[in-house]
Amino acid sequence: MTFSFRLFLLIASAFLFHGASAQKDDVRYAPRPIGFYNVENLYDTIDGPNDDAEYLPTSAKLWNTERYERKLQHLAKVIGEMGTDVLPDGLVCLGLCEVENRGVVEDLVKTGALAERGYRIVHHDSPDRRGVDVAFIYNPAYFTLLHERAYPLRNPEDSLFRTRDQLVVTGLMDGDTLSIIVNHWPSRYGGEKRSLPLRTLAAKLGRHIIDSLMARNADARILYMGDLNDDPVDPSVRKFLNTTGDKEFVTDKKFYNPMYDLYKKGIGSLAWRDSWNLFDQIILSPALVTGAGGNLKYYGTRVFNQPYLRQDEGNFAGYPFRTFVGDQYQGGYSDHFPVYVILVKEVK
Repeated sequence: MTFSFRLFLLIASAFLFHGASAQKDDVRYAPRPIGFYNVENLYDTIDGPNDDAEYLPTSAKLWNTERYERKLQHLAKVIGEMGTDVLPDGLVCLGLCEVENRGVVEDLVKTGALAERGYRIVHHDSPDRRGVDVAFIYNPAYFTLLHERAYPLRNPEDSLFRTRDQLVVTGLMDGDTLSIIVNHWPSRYGGEKRSLPLRTLAAKLGRHIIDSLMARNADARILYMGDLNDDPVDPSVRKFLNTTGDKEFVTDKKFYNPMYDLYKKGIGSLAWRDSWNLFDQIILSPALVTGAGGNLKYYGTRVFNQPYLRQDEGNFAGYPFRTFVGDQYQGGYSDHFPVYVILVKEVK
């Protein structure tokens, strides 16, 4: 499906896309929306080998089949709508975090409108103590899988440290080789400053993966996405991952973070103690910004914060409408809003 630039620009403006560039009216583009979603503890109801006691029918949360299926339906609705404003088929790829295992992702892609798209799954079990992983789903009509690999994050000062892997998925899209790195960095548990060294380790691992990919191809098309548990302005993201919010400073080493300007405008993907954070980010390699050496190029970005995803009353009105607050069931979607970017390919 292709769109005239004029129509695409109108849609983009209406939905606050960021980063459009001027083109001639007769240029046509094929848009490719790619997203990320922290789905907030998508556990099944089966007692597994991981520490999943909090999400069992016998737990204080009373997690059961009815609640699990409702969660799947909610998530499928959200994912099914993301990106359809520019491409009727919706997201061509999506990174996920806080999924318990491959089984819950299989259940998700078989739910609602997602079942019609035939999404395929990339998932590796990680050593995280809570048993939550990252995963990746893709529409094979747009993305052809070439390679997948999970990189564990280790702490040289703590041999017992366990967290989520960084998942690297490489495939073909519109004639380009595209690598997508899916992340869920260590949390701020224990305090932001105290936990910062762990996110710095995650950033350094991410940078190592990025540099390895770019050593093979200086024009590599890379998306680094995830719940980073830090904002675009924090040192783990800006310094150690080496990113910028200004396209003019994008180089062969420095990646472009389109979430920077959104954050500066007060747009967030989660709220905590009356302030907004934009932990959920999708960061792009220089070639995706300049268009050098390939077909796909960055067009815009969005936090998907539709009204039904927000708490509509009480002290937390406007916050993400989550599944639980403590052990109190809310019946919502997630404690994070999902995000997505638009890549485009010029159609001759």
